Amino acid sequence: MEKMLRSGARAAFRNSQTPSTSSVVSTIKTEESMNDHINSLCKQNLYKEAMEAFDFAQKKSIFKIRLQTYTSLICACSSSRSLAQGRKIHDQISKSDCKHDTVLNNHILSMYGKCGSLREAREVFDFMPQRNLVSYTSVITGYSQNCQEGEAIKLYMEMLQAGLVPDQYSFGSIIKACASAGDAVLGKQLHGQVIKLEPSSSLFAQNALIAMYVSFGQISDARRVFCGVPVKDVISWGSIISGFSQLGYEFEALSHLKDMLSYGVCQPNEYIFGSSLKACSSLLRADYGSQIHCLCIKSGLSEDAFAGCSLCDMYARCGFLRSARRVFNQIERPDTALWNVIIAGLANNGYGDEAVTFFSRMRSSGFPPDATSLRSLLCGQTNETGLRRGVQIHSFIVKYGLITDLSVCNSLLTMYGCCSDLYCCFRMFEDFRNRADSVSWNSILTACLRHEQPAEVLRLFKMMLVSQCVTDHVTMGNLLRACVEISSLKLGSQVHCYNLKTGLVLEQFITNGLIDMYAKCGSLEQASRIFDSMDNKDVVSWSSLIVGYAQSGFGEEALTLFKEMKSSGVEANHVTFVGVLTACSHVGLVEEGLKLYSVMQTEHGIAPTKEHCSCVVDLLSRAGHLDEAEKFIDEMELEPDVVVWKTLLSACKTQGNIDLARKAAENILKIDPFNSTAHVLLCGIHASSGNWEDAALMRSSMKNHDVKKVPGQSWIEVKDERHVFFAEDVLHPERDDIYTVLHNVWLEMIDESRPQDKKRLQFIH
Repeated sequence: MEKMLRSGARAAFRNSQTPSTSSVVSTIKTEESMNDHINSLCKQNLYKEAMEAFDFAQKKSIFKIRLQTYTSLICACSSSRSLAQGRKIHDQISKSDCKHDTVLNNHILSMYGKCGSLREAREVFDFMPQRNLVSYTSVITGYSQNCQEGEAIKLYMEMLQAGLVPDQYSFGSIIKACASAGDAVLGKQLHGQVIKLEPSSSLFAQNALIAMYVSFGQISDARRVFCGVPVKDVISWGSIISGFSQLGYEFEALSHLKDMLSYGVCQPNEYIFGSSLKACSSLLRADYGSQIHCLCIKSGLSEDAFAGCSLCDMYARCGFLRSARRVFNQIERPDTALWNVIIAGLANNGYGDEAVTFFSRMRSSGFPPDATSLRSLLCGQTNETGLRRGVQIHSFIVKYGLITDLSVCNSLLTMYGCCSDLYCCFRMFEDFRNRADSVSWNSILTACLRHEQPAEVLRLFKMMLVSQCVTDHVTMGNLLRACVEISSLKLGSQVHCYNLKTGLVLEQFITNGLIDMYAKCGSLEQASRIFDSMDNKDVVSWSSLIVGYAQSGFGEEALTLFKEMKSSGVEANHVTFVGVLTACSHVGLVEEGLKLYSVMQTEHGIAPTKEHCSCVVDLLSRAGHLDEAEKFIDEMELEPDVVVWKTLLSACKTQGNIDLARKAAENILKIDPFNSTAHVLLCGIHASSGNWEDAALMRSSMKNHDVKKVPGQSWIEVKDERHVFFAEDVLHPERDDIYTVLHNVWLEMIDESRPQDKKRLQFIH
C-alpha cells in the first residue's frame, strides 16, 4: 500500500510540473519550432504527446511537417505498436509533397511489420522505386515475426538474387524463420554463409544460430557456436542455458549458469533464472533451486512475476508446497500464469480441495480462468471425492463455453477415466470423437486398461486407424499392455510389425515395451533377439528381460543376465531386484537371494518394497524355511499386505503346516475379510490333513459371509476367435465335444502312466 501511495504521489507531482500538450503547442509560432518539438517528444518516448502535437499541427495547416519529423513519427508508431496512428501518418505522407526516400520507406515497412499488418508492408515494399538491404531485412523480419516463414525464406532468396549481401541483422531474421520452419538443411547452409560473410564478431547472427540449433534439438551444434562467440552477452548465455534445460541436459544448464556468474560479464535476467529453475524442477533438486532463489533475491527479481512463476513451479514440482505458497504470496499482483502454476502444483500433489480454493480466489481477483487453469484443476481429481468436484468443473466448463477447447475435453476424459466407470468415459469420448486427436484416443485407451478391458483397447485401436489419427509411442505402449493382459502373442507380433512399418520401433520406449510383451507372452527367444539388437540398453531393457526369464522359470539365465547388466555399468532399479529375487526363489538359491536383498539398500540405495518382501518370503517358503519366513514377516519394517501372507499360506499348504497356515489366513482375513483365497486354501489344508470338522466349519463360514471362490479362467485363440473357459464350464456351445476329447486324453494318460500313479489318476477321474 505504501508503495502504491508513493507512486501516486510522484505521478501527481510530475503532472503538476508538466504543462499540458495543448498549452505548449499553442505557444509555438514557427514551423521549425513545431518540427523540433515533435522530434523532441519522440526522442523522449512521449509517443502520445507527439501524436497530439502532430494532430494540432495538421488542424492549423500552417506548419509543414518535414521528412525527418515524419520519420520520427513512424518510428514512434513502431515502438508503440499503434497501427491506426501509423496508417494515419502514412496517409498524410502520401498526400504531402514530401519527397519519399528509401530510409522513410524502410521505416514505414518496419512499422507495418511490427504492427502485424504484413499485407500493407508488402504493398509498400512492392511499390518502392529503390530497395536496399534494410528494405529486404524489414519485410523478412515482419514475415518471420508473424509466423509466415515460407514468405520470409522466399524473399531472402530474392534478396540474394538481387546481389545484396546479408548482414548480421538479415541473418538473424532469416535464421529465426528457418528455425520456426524446422528446415535443418537450410539452417546449415545459413550457418555456412554466416561464417563466410559475417565472422565471429556478428553477435546477433551467432545468437540466432544458437537458438536455431536448440529448436532443432542439436545441442552439440548449439554449444559449438556458443563456444565460438568471443564476447557473450545475456542473450548468448540465455539461449544456451535454455537449450540445455529444454533438451534434458539439466546439469549442463546449471553448470553454464555457474560459469556465467563466475565470469561476471553480465547478470542473469528473469528468463535465464526461469530456464535454470526448470532444470532444477526436472532434477527434483529443490536444494539447487533454493540457491537460485537466493540469486533472484540478490538480483532484485524475487518479486518479478516471471521469475516468481518459475520459482513457484520449481518448488511445487519438488513437493515443497509451503515454499511455493510463500513465493506466490510475495508477488504483489500475480498474473494468470502464476495462478495456473500454484493451482497445478496443489492439484498434482494431491491437494485438490486447496486447488479449488485457489481457483475461486483467482476468479474473485478478476482473472478469468483459461484452458490451462482448468486442465491443471482437473489433474487433481483422481478419486470419488474428486469425481464430485470434477463434475462441478465440467459444468463450469460447459457454462463458460470452454468445452470447445480440445485440450480441456482431453483432461475431462482423463479425469473420468480415473474417477468414474468406463461408461462415463465412452459417453464423454463420443461427444467429441469427430475432432479427437492422439491425446484423446490415448486417454480412452488408458481408461480401458485401467478398467481391465484390454479387448476394448484393441477394438478402439482399429477405430483410431480408420479415423486416420496419428499413433505415437503412448498408443503403442497401451496396445502392447493390452496384448500382455490377454496373453496374445499373435496380436503382440502384429503390433510389432505395425511399429516396424511406422518407424516407431526405433524409439527406446517401444523397444522396451516389445521386450516386456514377448517375455510375458512366453516368447523369450524373440524378447532376447530384440534385446540383443539394441544399441543403447537402459535399466528398463535389462529389467524387462530379467523379469521375463525369472517369471518363466529360467532363474539361472536371469541371474546371468543380471551379472552382465552390472558389468555393463547400468545401475539396477527396484524392478530389477524383483526379477533377480524371483529367479533365486525359482532355482532355490536361498543364500544368494538373501545376500541380494541385503545389498539392495546398502549398495544400490533401493528401499525394500512390499513386493521385494513378498519375494523373500517366497524364497524362504519354497525352500521349506517356514520359520525363517515367519520371522522375516514379523521383523518387516513395512506392514505385511495380503500378498505377503498369501505367499506364506500357499507354502504352508504345500508343506502341511496347519498352525502357521491358520496364522497366515487369519492375518489375511483381518486385512480382507471376504478374501476367498484365504478361505479356500485353509479349507484345503484342513481337508488334506484329515481335519474334516474344521474344513466343514470353514465352508460354513464362507457360506455365512457370502464368500465365493472366483472360478479359474483360461482361453485359447483359434482362427482369430478367442474361446474363454471357466472351471467346470457348461456354457460353451461345443462343450460336449470338448469334454469328450478331454475324457479320451485322460484315459490315454492313465494307460501311459506308471503303475503307482494309475490308481490315483483313476480316483481323480
